[in-house]
Amino acid sequence: MLNGMNSTHFSDRLTAAVRRVGNPVLVGLDPRSESLPPGLLAGEGAEATARAYVAFCRGVIDVVAPLVAAVKPQAAFFEQLGPAGGIALREVIAYAARQGLLVIMDGKRNDIGSTAEGYAQAFLGPGDSSPWGADALTVSPYLGDDSLQPFFDVALARGAGIFVLVKTSNPGGKRFQDLVAEGRPLYQHVAEYVEVLAQQSAGERPYGFVGAVVGATYPAQLAELRQAMPHAWLLIPGYGTQGGTAQDCAAAFDAAGLGAIVNNSRGIIFAHSRPPYAERFGASRWQEAVEAATCDMIAELKSHTPAGKLS
Repeated sequence: MLNGMNSTHFSDRLTAAVRRVGNPVLVGLDPRSESLPPGLLAGEGAEATARAYVAFCRGVIDVVAPLVAAVKPQAAFFEQLGPAGGIALREVIAYAARQGLLVIMDGKRNDIGSTAEGYAQAFLGPGDSSPWGADALTVSPYLGDDSLQPFFDVALARGAGIFVLVKTSNPGGKRFQDLVAEGRPLYQHVAEYVEVLAQQSAGERPYGFVGAVVGATYPAQLAELRQAMPHAWLLIPGYGTQGGTAQDCAAAFDAAGLGAIVNNSRGIIFAHSRPPYAERFGASRWQEAVEAATCDMIAELKSHTPAGKLS
């Protein structure tokens, strides 16, 4: 057993949350002013937009909290508003936690030495154990193994998790991630190191608190990376709007339906403006559209992946 393990281990909490709701859906909170339902944005400027983001995200959380295990705020959409956006992001994280959701901060942070330590101290740790109060954080690995160590250490101390970018969902990711070094693509080298950290942090558990971001838009590589990182939770972006399907995600799960969480952001939170939900609900019933889109995703994953075994 790894020194420092306790009952707040992130993998334990994520496993329990996924089992409780019976599905692996992760809802991304990516508020954009031009896409908000009418009536939420009152006034102009950063402070008015920040207030609208809080109201919108709380409205999404109210709907999805009974249905899913976790939400993933995208820090960029809040940070572009400056200080008002930062306050709004903290309010959204705290509200999600009060509703019983795990919060994965999508910040893609990293640097070297004390700067990496600063990022880790800022973001990692639920409740009052960190200033932002996130249960987990997405992290870039491209400054090397020493840059990941501060995140590992803080996550261990605070019962938090990290998700390292391994094979991202965007088309341009292959420009660097697929470059061959020592006979293998770079993403395989990153995955190998992530598995080392995941195994170290697992103790006697199947999964550690170090996970990996692997896109649904690369299903063959997703299957390959599941085998390469048997101790790592996989966070899967790219489902829905980016073209990934439930079938594309199937190989990411273990036989019990665990080991992966599948993100959907725009396809859920802005469902009111997308077919078929726009026709069924319209903007005035946007929360019903959020609920319907979430339930449809849950059903698709249960039908086409081992996640169906969770229920």
